[in-house]
Amino acid sequence: MDILNLSTGNILLAFGLTLLAGLSTGIGSVIAFFTKHTNTRFLSFTLGFSAGVMIYVSFVEIFTKAQESLVLEMGQKNGTILTVCAFFGGILLIALIDKLVPGFENPHEMHNVEELNKIPPDIQNSDSRLLRTGVFTAIAIAIHNFPEGLATFTAALSDPALGISIAAAIAIHNIPEGIAVSIPVYYATKSRKKAFIYSFISGIAEPLGALLGFAIVFTFFSEIMFGIIFAIVAGIMVFISLDELLPSAQKYGEHHLSIYGLIIGMAIMAASLIWLM
Repeated sequence: MDILNLSTGNILLAFGLTLLAGLSTGIGSVIAFFTKHTNTRFLSFTLGFSAGVMIYVSFVEIFTKAQESLVLEMGQKNGTILTVCAFFGGILLIALIDKLVPGFENPHEMHNVEELNKIPPDIQNSDSRLLRTGVFTAIAIAIHNFPEGLATFTAALSDPALGISIAAAIAIHNIPEGIAVSIPVYYATKSRKKAFIYSFISGIAEPLGALLGFAIVFTFFSEIMFGIIFAIVAGIMVFISLDELLPSAQKYGEHHLSIYGLIIGMAIMAASLIWLM
């Protein structure tokens, strides 16, 4: 990636894609309020599809680009070693974030609309506990979304078409998270507007992650830094797919649909990369 040849339009597109991906949590809030039943088949397929896109592009495109940059600067062996270390470093980073978020507020425990509209007996008379649940879930989502924003931004900066694919995949996986934020806040405040705002704001961390990526790219840019960041991004995306997307898709009870979605996501991503050559 030639930092000197990046236009303002490329940078704005990268920010815009990251913002849209993050704020899709608001879509989950809307779905929770205006649908009576969860379309588990659709969610299972789309979450699997997102995982397929992210896994394929991580190994075939992002990891490869990272390795090419590092090998060019450091030689075949050292460049490959650093690529692998950065890749697993990205996995470790997102795994630590996931581990440090309390299970009670962990947004990646997927729910459906029917379940979320049943207030747990032990907190049904406690608005403060319900609000706490919604607020901490929003915070948890923000923490998880920060590295996702970095991933989307850096990918879009390198290749706008690649960034669009990643942003779409992350947006799909953010929708169920919006449901997890909005319902407890709604029951606590009796305000759909406040519930939507909390859900919407929880996605702001993704563009904040993009800002971090922007600062790193333009302050410390080199081929080595680019390669390290891209390898870290690949690790983050693979972990998200294997730890969050696929398990969440299968929790909806449509195992085969999630796998079909995974394969179709990979195939479409492969076809798009070939088409863009």
